[in-house]
Amino acid sequence: MNKNIYNIKVGFLQTNCWITPLEQENNCAEIPEGFSASIVVDPGEEANRIIALLNQHKLYPLYIILTHGHFDHTGAVKHLVKEYDKSQVAIHKEELNNNLKPDIFLNEGDKIDSFTVLHLPGHSPGSIGLLDEKTGILFSGDTLFCDGYGRTDFPGGNTAQLFASLNRLFALDSSIEVYPGHDETTTIGEEISRR
Repeated sequence: MNKNIYNIKVGFLQTNCWITPLEQENNCAEIPEGFSASIVVDPGEEANRIIALLNQHKLYPLYIILTHGHFDHTGAVKHLVKEYDKSQVAIHKEELNNNLKPDIFLNEGDKIDSFTVLHLPGHSPGSIGLLDEKTGILFSGDTLFCDGYGRTDFPGGNTAQLFASLNRLFALDSSIEVYPGHDETTTIGEEISRR
């Protein structure tokens, strides 16, 4: 899998927090000298460990992107924003979480650096994925796992929508690498073969 993507499993649910450098440096942002701009996806808990990993690799999170609003994907957001005051928190406009104050409401087709937002409802109304077609990377949140998919028995979950979202992902190029919200990495092709 991609060597420029860092992973840390956080909290008792072992949520995957993904960190990747931005493809295009943002010259407008005043980040500390020697650091590179990055994206943090789903900082669920254990902010100190996430901060340590960012500092180890000299990465500054300009964007904190939440694939959905469940607590195990959002628990460290406040601590990260306090530590990195230039960070912008982004979540889908249909995703409700009263503990969050997002800076950006995401919609289908929006771009953040090289990633395109895919609205993938089902696990929750505002679940999203982040797809970089150029590098063949998908952050799938809790929509698609390695040999599995997200639950729909939480408030706002919808089984029919989830299966529609999965079918949308299965129509992507089979070589795309999938970085899910839990468990291990996989590819679209591997998951198609398990259907």
